[in-house]
Amino acid sequence: MECIRSAVGRYRAIGALSPSARAFTLVELLVVIAIIALLAAIIFPVFAQVRGKARQTVCLSNLKQIGLGVQMYTQDYDGLLPFGKDASDTFVPEMWAFAPEECRAYIDAMPMLHPVPEKTAALMTRPAFYRTGILDPYLKSWDIWKCAGDTGFDTLDNNSSCNGPCAMPARPTMFEKYGASYLVRTALAIGRANIDTLEGVDFNGQPAGPAQINLLFDGAGSWHGNASFFTNSGLKYVTLFVDGHAKLLTNQQYQEAWAVRITGQGSGPCP
Repeated sequence: MECIRSAVGRYRAIGALSPSARAFTLVELLVVIAIIALLAAIIFPVFAQVRGKARQTVCLSNLKQIGLGVQMYTQDYDGLLPFGKDASDTFVPEMWAFAPEECRAYIDAMPMLHPVPEKTAALMTRPAFYRTGILDPYLKSWDIWKCAGDTGFDTLDNNSSCNGPCAMPARPTMFEKYGASYLVRTALAIGRANIDTLEGVDFNGQPAGPAQINLLFDGAGSWHGNASFFTNSGLKYVTLFVDGHAKLLTNQQYQEAWAVRITGQGSGPCP
């Protein structure tokens, strides 16, 4: 009996702990949860921004390396910019619907700037012809065509020449579907533009050179920017210019680059 009374005494002593050791109340738990949620709301966007900047850096690096490949190509071809097209030229022929038939045939016969995955190439008229890109000899790896921010898309946000946005399913990513995350200013290839003599006029009527003329750019502006149903103002594009430098452009800067009218190009079948 004495043992039992001793055990009961110890149990009661344990139950009579100080107020500081008691369980949390519901209010206290809710306060802690609210604090954790607030901290998460502050920290997670910061992490997302850091990851986004890292992806931008990778894309910029890749385009700069492609730019070096372009420079080597021009040295081998007397200054001519690469004679190659991108996936949109091939898989969205509606873009060229109003061009002369000779122009459309010319574009169809052009080689690709980059390799095309075997499954996608099989859908083209000459599969083997498109499994290599004309810049392959100047680049170390096919992966250089992959933008780290590439999440794919369903329509081209930079082209509405198809009586509205041009449909171009690019899933799961543009790189996996078409072999590159980037599009090219094909008109430079069609016009046989020469890097040594290339000139243009910007939207203000001022002279523009290779440093103001866009050559390659992200397939979608939402990868590094914010897409909106109402406006494209939040879109951003990692862009390579003809002179070899690359930078992240706001949508306005991107449109200004496109607004540069090319002059001094060689003759070609397309207007």
